[in-house]
Amino acid sequence: MPKIVVNAFLTLDGVMQAPGAPDEDREGGFVHGGWMAPYSDDVLERVVADGFADADGFLLGRKTYDIFASYWPKITDPANPIASALNARPKHVVSRSLERVEWNNSHLIEGDVVGEVRKLRQQPGRTVQTWGSTELLQTLLEHDLVDEYRLFVFPVLLGSGKRLFAGGTAPAALRRVESVSGEKGGTYLRLERAGKPEYGRMGG
Repeated sequence: MPKIVVNAFLTLDGVMQAPGAPDEDREGGFVHGGWMAPYSDDVLERVVADGFADADGFLLGRKTYDIFASYWPKITDPANPIASALNARPKHVVSRSLERVEWNNSHLIEGDVVGEVRKLRQQPGRTVQTWGSTELLQTLLEHDLVDEYRLFVFPVLLGSGKRLFAGGTAPAALRRVESVSGEKGGTYLRLERAGKPEYGRMGG
């Protein structure tokens, strides 16, 4: 059964909106687009590329699908691991407004998102991965459907913008599987589910 894996680029205060470019997502009057660029480095870029290798498919919200579908089909270099994975492998697109999805090997999820994601978890494979898709992630978090987090955390505070953990997240304990430090201050954290939170008293 594949794991549902959340990939996210985050500021230290948890913002994941528009990391890649100023005009990527200005919803809500967001003016900080492109905040990740100063911290990009070869180390973390390799981690990103390597992460696509074990993706059997992708789970995307409508806005992220639109961004990806307008860019990645134009990248046809077979040596590009990200383009090769995104262009060839199944893409499950959650949308209330799209009537069809035309990018190669894309499938539209319109109705019971939770039920469809649970079906995905019953199919053969290693991982179904999310990128971006902030609104979709809130549904996954609320219904405890995330098996693993691959978080890229950068030393910047923005104070506003869409956040990964925006509220309504089901309580869960996590176990660190891997961590990598970038050359410009970014940190990669890979975290797996580890049951429910445990509680105790400090110092006693």
